[in-house]
Amino acid sequence: MSDTSSGRPRVVIIGSGFGGLFAAQALRKAPVDVTVIGKTSHHLFQPLLYQVATGILSEGEIAPATREILRRHENTRVVLGEVTGIDLAARTVTSHVLGRSTVHPYDELIVAAGAGQSYFGNDRFAEFAPGMKSIDDALELRGRIFGAFELAELAETQEEIDRLLTFVVVGAGPTGVEMAGQIAELAHRTLRRDFRRIDPTTARVVLLDAAPAVLPSFGEKLGGRARRQLNQTGVEVQLGAMVTDVDADGIEIKDADGQVRRINAATKIWAAGVQASPLGRLLGEQSGAEVDRAGRVAVQSDLTLPGHPEVHVVGDMIALDKLPGVAQVAIQGARYSAEAIKRRLAGKAPKGPFEYHDKGSMATISRFHAVVDLGRLKFEGFIAWLMWLALHLFYIVGFKSRITTVLHWLVSFLGRGRSQRVATQQQVYGRLALEHVGPGFEASKTGGPKTTPADVDVTGRASA
Repeated sequence: MSDTSSGRPRVVIIGSGFGGLFAAQALRKAPVDVTVIGKTSHHLFQPLLYQVATGILSEGEIAPATREILRRHENTRVVLGEVTGIDLAARTVTSHVLGRSTVHPYDELIVAAGAGQSYFGNDRFAEFAPGMKSIDDALELRGRIFGAFELAELAETQEEIDRLLTFVVVGAGPTGVEMAGQIAELAHRTLRRDFRRIDPTTARVVLLDAAPAVLPSFGEKLGGRARRQLNQTGVEVQLGAMVTDVDADGIEIKDADGQVRRINAATKIWAAGVQASPLGRLLGEQSGAEVDRAGRVAVQSDLTLPGHPEVHVVGDMIALDKLPGVAQVAIQGARYSAEAIKRRLAGKAPKGPFEYHDKGSMATISRFHAVVDLGRLKFEGFIAWLMWLALHLFYIVGFKSRITTVLHWLVSFLGRGRSQRVATQQQVYGRLALEHVGPGFEASKTGGPKTTPADVDVTGRASA
């Protein structure tokens, strides 16, 4: 192992999600120097993103600062940056942020970069149908959802009102089901008395999926109950419906019988499919490990790369025994890898192959109604909803976040209000504007290293 300034081995962790955070916490007392490289400065509790998008919670409650969480870890350093390069031979990781490049040497590497949204080769859909993978996504969707009602109040024709009050969610997995259910409750319960020219309860919420079932991973019984509850909530469930095109005004669908039809809708939300971080393909190219179509890299039974026992891959990036891309896989894999590192440093024999313990799945459908699959035990209704509340509160990081989350849930679930209804043009159009401006925006507007003279405005307009 390489020498360090402290004389201790260096562990670099890529990612500040469930895998990265739990790995860092497991190494708190280990005789190592840990560097956590995060693309964002926060740890995101992704399962509750849809509640930020629909105005129940604020972004701070599900995304506490990574530095604050790890502030008592004296052996841990947190740095901001997007990892763009990994050199397995030199044992270095390269990250970039705002034009600044940093190289991080390592003795042990944990890659927990997660996954992003997949449009199945139709990336152009992203312009009109944002995904649900980041705080930016949730805030943009919040602006689009609440903004649709505001614009409908100003609309002059019924056709325009119908388009604005039609919401299409693509993907009938847990994220899509939870999002569709909350939009329906928003329209039928929260906003029903807030407008004068339109009736929010006439809003149309459509849940689409090319698959033949809702929540297919939960089984036929729970999936059927979830579909019936969605229908009662006011959600139209359309299965066997494959999306073929998306534009600003609507979405084109091809049904199982081959018929092509169109739904006019201003707001489209993409909750179907995931694609592993590009780092998975990079690791595969250098190690010779296979990489599947979703970008997941085939790891050995101990979660390491072939020929590289010092490189551990966890979470959504791994292809091993058909493990699902859920938080528990990342958490258990992170703890396993951290333990493997500590055992190696102590000269102990390896613990054995990684074994995933399935703790079940759950999804909330509407207020007071959820489904829970614990293997042989299956629950639905109010009891399942209480179990969902308890589990999510347990995994929310930080005492302050738990308290404020409970208060906001009381406001939203017992009353009619939504405490987070702020929606701005910046939220809605910021992503598209930044993509249009391009990377030159960073060189002109930040205080980091520049290749462009400071007095040159590459955006073509004066600074704010």
